[in-house]
Amino acid sequence: MSDTSAATHMNTTAPLETAPAALESVLFAKQDSSLFALLDGASAPKLVQHLHDLNPEFCCLYPGELKPDMAAVAPYLVRIEPGKEFAALVLKDGWGAHWGVFVSSTAELRTLRDHFREFHKVELPDQRTVLFRYYDPRVLRIFLPVCTPAELAMFFGPVQTFMVEGEQPEKALRFAFVGQALKAETVPLKKPS
Repeated sequence: MSDTSAATHMNTTAPLETAPAALESVLFAKQDSSLFALLDGASAPKLVQHLHDLNPEFCCLYPGELKPDMAAVAPYLVRIEPGKEFAALVLKDGWGAHWGVFVSSTAELRTLRDHFREFHKVELPDQRTVLFRYYDPRVLRIFLPVCTPAELAMFFGPVQTFMVEGEQPEKALRFAFVGQALKAETVPLKKPS
């Protein structure tokens, strides 16, 4: 057996549990809801091109017709389906690179779009209005734990869970709103050695 075929045989019979493979199994484990990603065009290179080339179900979270430079950095809501090329791209290239967050919900894409469009701008205590980048995992993992139960109820709305990358990409953080409280869980994405 040549070195190349031995390596190929080894990979098919004993796959290594990588963070993307473990992430995929965690994300698609729940069968009673759909999986979506809130993706940030400013963090995901060529996101708009990938959306058009690979054709997942998606919508822009900014309303109206956008100029190309704004469309390139806008946030998008995308249905993520197992075995699809776009899902593989997001899991492989986006995880650990702050491309966005994952959302599980029984709601349809348009319902979620309308829900998330409510949160793009927030007013600060000094009454300045700023863009709220809740679709950045570094923001969401800090924001959710400091919310009141009323704020959590409003923000979760039709969402069952949010899944974000941890500070180290080998760990995911899953957030759910259960019984008027935030339930946070750390999910390791590699098998223990």
